[in-house]
Amino acid sequence: MRGAVAYKKIADYAVAHMTEVSPDQLKQAVESQHGGRATFAQAVPIREMHGQELVWQGTVHIFDLAGHPAAKRAYAWSYELADGKRRMFAVLHAGPITGPREAVRAAIVAEARTGK
Repeated sequence: MRGAVAYKKIADYAVAHMTEVSPDQLKQAVESQHGGRATFAQAVPIREMHGQELVWQGTVHIFDLAGHPAAKRAYAWSYELADGKRRMFAVLHAGPITGPREAVRAAIVAEARTGK
């Protein structure tokens, strides 16, 4: 049940306040958060559901990553919070993160755990 509450909390602002940013801004987020040199590869639409509920919908940008010791790829996206601030995400392709959908899921869980 706790997972459902966490997904609901994320859904309250992630879906309602979704806006897009440029690939260049996301490239900067990847490089500043993880290092290396990011090169835009593609953008893919993601709809993340929890049961019948839409928890997150948006575009995840995929970057090839050069010069990083552990990852060759990264996933990045952002959304606007209710207060107008922008939350940027940059997740490395490593371990259980094997694609953009897994990156979004991991970010949702991480935010739920930290209470953001």
